[in-house]
Amino acid sequence: MGQNIIEKIAQKYAVGLDEGQKVRCGDYISIQPAYVMTHDNTGAVIPKFKAIGASCIAFSRQVVITLDHNVQDTSEKNLQKYANIEMFARENGVDFYPAGRGIGHQIMCEEGYAWPGTMVVASDSHSNMYGGLGCLGTPIVRTDAAAIWATGRTWWQVPPVARVVLNGKLRPGVTGKDVIISLCGFFNHDEVLNHAVEFAGDGLLSLSLNERLTIANMTTEWGALAGVFPVDNVTVVWLGARIEYIRKRGLAGVPSDEDGRGKHPRMNEKHLEELVTNRKSSDPDASYARELTLDLASVVPHVSGPDTVKVMTPITEIRKKKVKIDKAYLVSCVNSRKEDLVAAASVVKGLKVAKGVAFYIAAASSEVQAEVEKEGHWQTLIEAGAIPLPPGCGPCIGLGEGLLKDGEVGISATNRNFKGRMGSKNAQAYLASPEIVAASAITGYIDMPDFDEVATIKGSVKVFDEPSVTGDKIRIIEGFKEKVTGELIFCHKDNLNTDGIYPGKYTYLDEFTPQQQAEVVMENYDPEFKDIVNHGDILAGGFNFGTGSSREQAATALKYRGLQMVIAGSFNETYKRNALNNGFLAIEAPQLVIDLKEKFGDSKLTVKTGIIATIDFTRAVLTADDKEYKISPVGVAAQELIVVDGLENWVKNKIS
Repeated sequence: MGQNIIEKIAQKYAVGLDEGQKVRCGDYISIQPAYVMTHDNTGAVIPKFKAIGASCIAFSRQVVITLDHNVQDTSEKNLQKYANIEMFARENGVDFYPAGRGIGHQIMCEEGYAWPGTMVVASDSHSNMYGGLGCLGTPIVRTDAAAIWATGRTWWQVPPVARVVLNGKLRPGVTGKDVIISLCGFFNHDEVLNHAVEFAGDGLLSLSLNERLTIANMTTEWGALAGVFPVDNVTVVWLGARIEYIRKRGLAGVPSDEDGRGKHPRMNEKHLEELVTNRKSSDPDASYARELTLDLASVVPHVSGPDTVKVMTPITEIRKKKVKIDKAYLVSCVNSRKEDLVAAASVVKGLKVAKGVAFYIAAASSEVQAEVEKEGHWQTLIEAGAIPLPPGCGPCIGLGEGLLKDGEVGISATNRNFKGRMGSKNAQAYLASPEIVAASAITGYIDMPDFDEVATIKGSVKVFDEPSVTGDKIRIIEGFKEKVTGELIFCHKDNLNTDGIYPGKYTYLDEFTPQQQAEVVMENYDPEFKDIVNHGDILAGGFNFGTGSSREQAATALKYRGLQMVIAGSFNETYKRNALNNGFLAIEAPQLVIDLKEKFGDSKLTVKTGIIATIDFTRAVLTADDKEYKISPVGVAAQELIVVDGLENWVKNKIS
């Protein structure tokens, strides 16, 4: 059986594989990514890095630091934080981009870190964006970033892959933003949750590189861990133009590299020639978990929300409702590149922003802003009444000027419209294309003049059976148990969030002991939980277990209560990372959870089932109630973390 492109890239960046081992979806592997990017959260990664005993960066050329989130904050405290981060970067010889250069994800693309066919990680959920360039970009948590700084490596479980086929061609006036809004709103039942998305289809050639970056960026909101486009002529032409632009611009401000004498260390002709000669694609017999199809010709401009990407409304319908807006935003990493700003400028040219509306604009990078200023588009936006902000994240993440206040309505070309993200929880946020945002700023309500076409979105989903396994015995390292047995404790609730597992009021009590964590675990979900559970039990949860915040205690509290592991139908990926990073196994067994739901229902929050489960790690099989369930193999990379009790100890062992 062949490999899909996700498996091929993961294979390239995996380390410590057994001889002849082919990476497959579901495998736990140790990875050494090409680059790791951190932004303002570098300030939180540095103490983690130092706490594990690291004294230097393992591979300085692997690390990229960008300052982009809180760039409007000029307080002494934030400026000192930025100065400390810059000093750390200089002392360790890593590539550093100061506040004002732009949003980290945009820099990663502009400066060639997100190179096609490579694997790049970032401690930010929108690292999916690199997939627009054919780069496997995926998020990590801060502990992972510290581990990579110290050793060059962390772990990754290769996710199932959904093939998303885009056929046909977009109508005039329809954009890449409309495509991803349609994907999120039409396929809104977690079809790609915790999957990697591989885009395919004859419609790809009609999508610009900018549109691909937009679509890949918001695969995050769709629930995916990555969204990767193939490397084709669109990619190659864009890279060629980018290389020529840099050649003319010169290398001012570009961090040096080993081969950077007189040319850009990544964006250069030799690098491009190697890509064209050796570009890879999925094998014809590659395996996928599912296939989704979308007819691009059936897509029309849509507005997402309010307050969720799973609800969308055609512009032709919402325009009739005259939804009044208070603020409009053309900012963020998803839709503030040159193509987006030019499109918005063409909409507002010669017009004025409506009375009572504030229209905020910020370029994705200083380079983008310089280009649109040079061509006059930035001035067109300013003359219409737009309010400029510095290149950076800003209101997209609820920082700086222009946040939504109580009762206000905003229309934004950003990627998230969660309640409270862009300001008050009592405000409403809609998402749309730059054209719709600009048009709405002019009329004062959600609008897009001169588009009256209607259409019914045409799409389909096909789910494939899991590929047959060879039955080869899985290698078990010394110290890792081949079999684990325990009674199942069942908590039926789907989407059980981290606040339910570990209440937020305890999160920042640094002196809270493991015993105290164990006493309050599941307090907000079921106060009786801690009295039902016995040491050595195995927790079985519902689907999307551990959604919500990234607090690590939602994993450690269950571990400290004496549970051997947690099994669920599916996990929030950040929860799974936090669990394994703390030496606690999180295993997916969807059919087991379905069977438990049928047997025990939902009348009790916590059920002591009396069912003894046995997990045979050598066969990747879970046995419960006289039935066998296949699980993903727990590979050596994951076993190592369990044996040494977490990623920090693993790093300490590596650098000692």
